[in-house]
Amino acid sequence: MTVRVMLISPAGGEALREARFDDDAPLDAAGAARARAAAGSVPGAGRVVTAPSVRCRETAAALGLSAAGPEPALRDLDAGRWRGRALADVAAHEAEGLAAWLADPDAAPHGGESVTELTGRVGAWLDGLTVGDGGRVLAVADPAVVRAAVVHALRLPPAAFWRLDVAPLTLTELSGRAGRWNLRCGVPLGAA
Repeated sequence: MTVRVMLISPAGGEALREARFDDDAPLDAAGAARARAAAGSVPGAGRVVTAPSVRCRETAAALGLSAAGPEPALRDLDAGRWRGRALADVAAHEAEGLAAWLADPDAAPHGGESVTELTGRVGAWLDGLTVGDGGRVLAVADPAVVRAAVVHALRLPPAAFWRLDVAPLTLTELSGRAGRWNLRCGVPLGAA
């Protein structure tokens, strides 16, 4: 039987606007308001989870998903010592490391997690889902986690990770089961 996984990216916040590595800051007022406005368009699911980040948990609550349980496998990409730093600052002080990280999915010059490690972790979670809960799973997850799920599900080369954009408050759907997934991506909440 088919499993339908619906991944909602969290509302935007300061880190996104300031082009810096996320430091698990809470939603700002504008992001929370946009999430509350989208609450009526969230699809139903038998199982609802959220990534452990503050941004994802607060987005889930604003969307009316207060019963969403935390799912550790959906934690955001660990940016190591770059966490909280502006991309421009990292580019100015660690240009070679940043270039290596963006070019090589196995690289983790920041001391955190590589794209390959993230994709493996998210892929294991995805492939472990079963038809229980009516076959519908809804998760609020950071954009990097959504990209990793798409890379894994479609068996894309890991280098494709950085070529996928995930806008705030969009719905990405994967349907199928381990080994064979179909994709519907980037649906703004309210248009799903």
